[in-house]
Amino acid sequence: MREVDPRRRVSRRSFLQSAAVAAPAAAVATGVGLSAEEAWAEGGAALSPAELKTLVKVARDIYPHDFLADTSYIAAVRPWDAKAASDPAVKQLLGDGIRRLDEDARSRHRVAYAQIGWEADRVVLLQAIEHTPFFKALRADLVVSLYNQPDLWPKFGYEGSSADKGGYINRGFNDIDWLPKV
Repeated sequence: MREVDPRRRVSRRSFLQSAAVAAPAAAVATGVGLSAEEAWAEGGAALSPAELKTLVKVARDIYPHDFLADTSYIAAVRPWDAKAASDPAVKQLLGDGIRRLDEDARSRHRVAYAQIGWEADRVVLLQAIEHTPFFKALRADLVVSLYNQPDLWPKFGYEGSSADKGGYINRGFNDIDWLPKV
């Protein structure tokens, strides 16, 4: 009986040929000059892609959860673009707030806010503007728009509304297993 090696052999030549075909195809699929991570920001109605990316970074820094993907923060920030498109005052508020963050970041770190690598450095910049209407409005809205996404509820241990299931009295009201029994 003859044994056949099930592993596929790839030569250097075949690898380079397939890479030469795959690279241009990937560039066309994601849009010329855009990475897959940045393509979502191109469809903004009133805000520029840089402003949208900064808002997502701010949202992640205000409510940091390492187990949440950026798509959750993008979904929380998206309504701000529509608000800015319909209300010039909101667009002005967002533009001024982002501009101030970027100016503070450039004076301290020589890069825009969204390009600062360390979260602690970005939090220091946010603490400097936490008294501004921009920060207060964004923080107040994000607490609802981020945590009111039903697909995220299981990640936080929330099972959803219990009113339609008879309430909590028979569904976990007294499920305290971490206290000693008396």
